[in-house]
Amino acid sequence: MAVGTSRKISAASARAHTRKPKRKASVAGFSGHIFLDSINTQSVVVVSNTEATRPPPPKTCGSPDGPPITASRIQLNDGRHLAYKEYGVPKDEAKYKIIFIHGFGCCRHDISVITSNLSPDLVESQGIRIVSFDRAGYGESDPNPKQTVKSTAFDIEELADKLGLGSKFYLVGFSMGGQLVWTCLKYIPHRLAGAALLTPVVNYWWPGLPSNLTKEAYDQQPPQDQWAVRAQVRQQGDFVSLHRDLMIGFGTWEFDPTGLENPFSESEGSVHLWQGDDDKLVLVTPQRYIAQKLPWIQYHELPGAGHLFPYADGMADLIIKTLLAG
Repeated sequence: MAVGTSRKISAASARAHTRKPKRKASVAGFSGHIFLDSINTQSVVVVSNTEATRPPPPKTCGSPDGPPITASRIQLNDGRHLAYKEYGVPKDEAKYKIIFIHGFGCCRHDISVITSNLSPDLVESQGIRIVSFDRAGYGESDPNPKQTVKSTAFDIEELADKLGLGSKFYLVGFSMGGQLVWTCLKYIPHRLAGAALLTPVVNYWWPGLPSNLTKEAYDQQPPQDQWAVRAQVRQQGDFVSLHRDLMIGFGTWEFDPTGLENPFSESEGSVHLWQGDDDKLVLVTPQRYIAQKLPWIQYHELPGAGHLFPYADGMADLIIKTLLAG
């Protein structure tokens, strides 16, 4: 998880200052949470050279030379395994099932973005169960050599089926995990009861974003984004986790999220985008534009909040209550 500016925000303050996107906002810059030039210390494979570079084989969990398997895992129909972690009330008591999608350089334990400050009383009274999983190649989930923009959405759908989460479930995605919520809204909208995107990463090359906005924002990125990458996150190899994540997240997408139609046209669910206006990693300007272009998005802008605003006092409760209220 990247480290950004974060200030304490009370739930009351966040609610009071949640607002619609500004119509005359100046370009404030956008670091996009990840940039190839800002993480060269992580040995990122430059996209233009990938054809000439043969990555080392992954050290798959459970293989003779690989890390041990310590997590609960399911086996997907293609034979791969996904590791997962659960939090909340027992499955047979759960009224609301939520799947959490972690960001770049993280793993299933990043569920703490929500659970570390989530009120136990809220979890019990509302019957909330949250499932977090290692995305392909991260943690103890097998790499996916055929990974694409859409593959994570189908992994999530299969995870929900294997764990018996029912016909519909909620999604919460943080940072680059928030970016992946767009793919679920595109490819598995019929499985979603609602979704929350928390400071979701933006791909500069989405066709719907104005070129002047993305150029000015890109030019204003910090020279170095600081990363805290835990050892287990990439224990199976950098290529199958970090590099592949970057190449897909910032490569050519099969669709443009800024052109998505409302997946809940009959108000049977809702989509929420949360963004701090003082986030130094995923800056606010592109989010305002996306929220203007997709009027069905419920946009919540938090004054003075940085990238780690979900950890602020009362924010987890506010995010979950807002999501479940529709």
